[in-house]
Amino acid sequence: MFDAKTRAIVVVGAQWGDEGKGKLVDVIAERADWVVRYQGGANAGHTVHIGDHSTVLHQVPSGILHPGVRCAIGNGVVLDPETLFEEVDQLVKDGVDVSGRLYVSDRAHLVMPYHKLVDKESSASKAIGTTGRGIGPCYEDKIARRGVRVLDLKHPARLRALVEKGTEHANQLLVAFSSSKRASVEHTLEVYSALAPRLLGLSEDVGLAVHRALKTGAAVLFEGAQGSLLDVDHGTYPFVTSSNTTAGGAATGVGISPRALDECIGVVKAYTTRVGSGPLPTEFDEAMGERVRTLGNEYGATTGRPRRCGWFDAVVVRYAVRVNGLSALAVTKLDVLDTLEKIGLCTGYEIEGEVVTEFPGDLAELENIKPRYEWFEGWMKSTADARKIEALPAQAREYLDRIEALVESPIRYVSVGTRREQIIGL
Repeated sequence: MFDAKTRAIVVVGAQWGDEGKGKLVDVIAERADWVVRYQGGANAGHTVHIGDHSTVLHQVPSGILHPGVRCAIGNGVVLDPETLFEEVDQLVKDGVDVSGRLYVSDRAHLVMPYHKLVDKESSASKAIGTTGRGIGPCYEDKIARRGVRVLDLKHPARLRALVEKGTEHANQLLVAFSSSKRASVEHTLEVYSALAPRLLGLSEDVGLAVHRALKTGAAVLFEGAQGSLLDVDHGTYPFVTSSNTTAGGAATGVGISPRALDECIGVVKAYTTRVGSGPLPTEFDEAMGERVRTLGNEYGATTGRPRRCGWFDAVVVRYAVRVNGLSALAVTKLDVLDTLEKIGLCTGYEIEGEVVTEFPGDLAELENIKPRYEWFEGWMKSTADARKIEALPAQAREYLDRIEALVESPIRYVSVGTRREQIIGL
């Protein structure tokens, strides 16, 4: 994976999120010096299974579970310090040594209590299906230039002025929502005054630190959250997240040159899922959806919400290959398909009688498409113990070969279970 020519690797989701990025990052991080998170917020949920123990990480990079690996949260992340420290404290309780290994960009924007309040009271957020954790409102304030960054905690007068400005805007929105709730300047300052010493103790110019690490030959893994089809520019807008989830976000969300990135690996499930509203062209009917949801335990790691499920969509993944410049894929949850008699693979969409194989940007077109499928015989046997590609059933290998051909990217990893060791490297 890492070698003399490949020192900076980006891992992205190539569907609608929840693809199993945390597990892949955990596997690759064993040989990394740094793992850096570059976008999103506490709305992410990366689950890592080690033996019988599961760890769910929302903001701390997955590499923290490997001793000696340094982990950083980049400027592209909107940081919720309260939940960050809850994660850190739980890791310490579980015996993970975090001391001196976790860094937070001093340019990262902070999720304030009023961001969460606005998110929870907004009917627009509910319609899109956000997590209600203040991510969107925080990014809105960032773009509107009224955001609060980690480095602002060093300057009490500036912090108060920014909080007053943010609170005023939040309360204007709450009035417009016909909500009786109001944000409080003093409450916000009280919360952040208590958090500031600990957070500033972790703050760092992450872009500079990663730049210097790469110059000295360090192996750096860049970890994205959500999935490519949730990218604010390239996803199924407006049913998207508020940041750039695609590989380009790794450079801007950390503060390094795009030329520093050597490789990008996309993570996909052997089928398709998404949480919340928005297009899902290959979605199952209710009975099949419930069957696969149960087999795959398809419930959000952050919210617990049931995920919508569908067949693998090669149109979506080929699009993700293109917009990310993916050099390889990791296919997760192949084992979930072990008991299915027939397996569908979407090869294109029929739109008003015309078959298209490129993903459209117009939601109106997506609402009226008819997926075109190729059907495969199920292998009807467990893949959980396979550790080499040759150990997989012939039907499973045929299915994976067809995915490779359709999405125009080689498959490098196949996951056949939740545990760390249940992964095949090709």
